[in-house]
Amino acid sequence: MNKIKLFYIFIILIFINNCSFDNKTGIWKNENVTSNKDENQFKDFRTLYSSKESFDEIIPLDKNYRFKLTKLISNFNWKDIYFDQTNNLVNLEYKDQNKIIFKSKKLTKYKSSSYILFEKNNLLINDEKGNIIIFSINDNKIISKFNFYKKKYKKIKKVLNYIVEDNIVYVSDNIGYLYAYNYQTNTILWAKNYKVPFRSNLKVAQDMLVAANQNNNLFFFNKLNGETLKLIPTEETVVKNKFINNLSLNDESLFFLNTYGSLFAFDKNTMTVNWFKNFNQSLNLNPSNLFYGNQIINNKKLLVVNSKDYTYFLDSNNGSILFKVNFVSLIKPIISNDYLFSVTKNNLLICFDLEKGKVVYSYNINEKISEFLNIKKRKVVFKNMMIINNQIFIFLDNSYLLKFNLNGELSKVTKLPSKIKSYPILIDSSLIYLDTKNKISIVD
Repeated sequence: MNKIKLFYIFIILIFINNCSFDNKTGIWKNENVTSNKDENQFKDFRTLYSSKESFDEIIPLDKNYRFKLTKLISNFNWKDIYFDQTNNLVNLEYKDQNKIIFKSKKLTKYKSSSYILFEKNNLLINDEKGNIIIFSINDNKIISKFNFYKKKYKKIKKVLNYIVEDNIVYVSDNIGYLYAYNYQTNTILWAKNYKVPFRSNLKVAQDMLVAANQNNNLFFFNKLNGETLKLIPTEETVVKNKFINNLSLNDESLFFLNTYGSLFAFDKNTMTVNWFKNFNQSLNLNPSNLFYGNQIINNKKLLVVNSKDYTYFLDSNNGSILFKVNFVSLIKPIISNDYLFSVTKNNLLICFDLEKGKVVYSYNINEKISEFLNIKKRKVVFKNMMIINNQIFIFLDNSYLLKFNLNGELSKVTKLPSKIKSYPILIDSSLIYLDTKNKISIVD
């Protein structure tokens, strides 16, 4: 079999410009630098195959349309990097005064992960040196700082995947280690070296820990001792891209989307395949093909999968495709009630009615900002989206926050009181994130 060599040449020209289109707000600041990076994640696929043009319509909301509201949830833990086992978010409660009520000291001098966890008033972070840092909000101090790695791994930048449950942090890494650490007793419960780097988020299902490695092998582990219960190989890709294997759970099933673009549904009890589908639409079926997607989310019996060109809505029971639409989420979408809210790769805010299978509205976010602030239109760089207080909160990379009503109208543009680095979480109606100096900010 001939080896296929793929050469990707990325030329990034970064101009540092002290001028701003809007010196009062600074909302467009550094946009050129970051947005080029976001656009390049889709650039790899242009030479592999062509596909239908992405959805790019502006669709105003029907004046008679009425949204169903969901119950506000006051949340007290964030044990999974994607909030819960489904990877979907709920309608979270927030005081929304945009005032810092707490700022910690610097937690680490090294580059930290974008994901923070929270359990029992303790905030968990990790950094590239492999440190797991547990900070007590109540005591305003670091209660544990643990590093698993020996001196021979000192120069390797560690990428840790972690999840927490009942004081135990389960960790997989880019070296091939899997271990469980109890931060209350400051002890390692077990550790295994599986030799191949892990490349997925982690999920806990009853007494099992689930993970996947860079070869697209799926593992079911005994979470009590780290022993392998079952190993399921799936299609391996020769070339590694930016997409990371993704896992999502519901009450009955585990869903696994690998870097080849294949989605598998497993029975959680028997660890057997219920169904699978492939979303890699290239005509070239060589294993070197790249696939780009996003985190899969599920809600009730609905499963949402992004490929490079399409968003698929599936019946999670049997994998049948309910809808296929030609818009793709740039950041993780959200299912709220009977709607999907998505920020697309061409800067649209889309609301999709899941019952009727149609777009409720579609607005250009950059145009909305321009009209709201009465300034010249430019591109912004999106970081995260959440449903908060029955509104759509879109966090920007430059620490600005856009607040949209559920009907798609921009109601407020504000700047967070400190520069945001991690993905934000909401705990006890307060916004918590790690800032650019690796300090915890709690904002009411």
